[in-house]
Amino acid sequence: MDISAVMNTIGKQARAAARELAVASSEAKAGALNAAADAIWEKREAILAANAKDLDYGSEKGLSPAMMDRLMLDETRIQGIVDGVRAVAAQPDPVGEVIEAWTQPTGLHIQRVRTPIGVIGVIYESRPNVTADAGALCLKSGNAVILRGGSESFHSATAIHACLMEGLKAHGLPEHAIQLVPTRDRAAVTAMLQAVEYIDVIIPRGGKGLVGLVQKEARVPVFAHLEGICHVYVDGAADLEKARRVLLNAKTRRTGICGSAECLLVDRAFYDKHGDILVRDLIDAGVEVRGDAAIAKTRGTVAAKADDYGHEFLDMIIAAKVVDGVDEAIAHIRNYGSNHTDAILTEDDAVANRFFHQLDSAILMRNASTQFADGGEFGMGAEIGIATGKLHARGPVGAVQLTSFKYLVTGDGTIRS
Repeated sequence: MDISAVMNTIGKQARAAARELAVASSEAKAGALNAAADAIWEKREAILAANAKDLDYGSEKGLSPAMMDRLMLDETRIQGIVDGVRAVAAQPDPVGEVIEAWTQPTGLHIQRVRTPIGVIGVIYESRPNVTADAGALCLKSGNAVILRGGSESFHSATAIHACLMEGLKAHGLPEHAIQLVPTRDRAAVTAMLQAVEYIDVIIPRGGKGLVGLVQKEARVPVFAHLEGICHVYVDGAADLEKARRVLLNAKTRRTGICGSAECLLVDRAFYDKHGDILVRDLIDAGVEVRGDAAIAKTRGTVAAKADDYGHEFLDMIIAAKVVDGVDEAIAHIRNYGSNHTDAILTEDDAVANRFFHQLDSAILMRNASTQFADGGEFGMGAEIGIATGKLHARGPVGAVQLTSFKYLVTGDGTIRS
């Protein structure tokens, strides 16, 4: 396969499709998404068979249990994919929305209106659901998308993509609106990163290695989705039972997602009052706790190494440390965090406000599990990822975040003096 020629063709097709999508009706886009959701559910057995091939491939490659969990599909997860696509279909169409409008003293009437970005390139690892999420969100926002999934999810992504294509065809939308790169060859990634003529923005969805590579090599603008080094700070004024429930969920519900808690910070006041109960809860749940000197006194823990803090384990492992109050917790998060999601557990409003105001993570939570760091849970239907940068999109990237805007200016023979 001539990768350069293939990617050049895909780029041209995407650019042409983007022009058609920009003026497509809301009804056609919603209809295509609902038809795609129908196809995904009807063909779930074929998708599961494709996923079995990917799981075999992942096992042969020696993927970690967390990565295998990301890769695995079952009927429940396929139902989740279907529900996500339908939720996106049901959302208001962001294209054409008047963000604000005003009239100048000159008589000019000015509107700022949402428009599609154009062509989105999405480069992602392992998780086959991203194929549906990214395809649905880009279609909803009037963008053409070029999808380059991980080599591990190649068969699953291909099967899901075929269902998206059915939806496009059923409602007369351009078939090149959602394209999947048809090769595992990494040269395709390089070609996407250089395709300034065809791609308007690249969204990497994966681990630190992938995101770092994209940021280093891309000539196309990038929405950075960095690793999820999520902290849970348990304040001295935390409710014990809330803290126990939330912490276990934040760490153990699914360890392989970017919203999984990777570091526990415990206020010394809480530790002095309640002892090591949170640490023991984690150990009893099968979590390896790597703690500082105070935490490591608990039987079953492991003494933390310096690089355990600021590490994304994506596994049943968590770093832990006792801190002297919220300011030390804030300092630790500033030093080791990735600006993804950080949570505080406290009943003290003033402490919670300080945590919220002093930190600049894309998502900050109070008395809630970091596992809620998800576009679906935010009411967006789905997400392409959690953007940790500060320009254009931040936090869960849904359909609205995949739009730009233009100004519509109306006069009446108006001239400038």
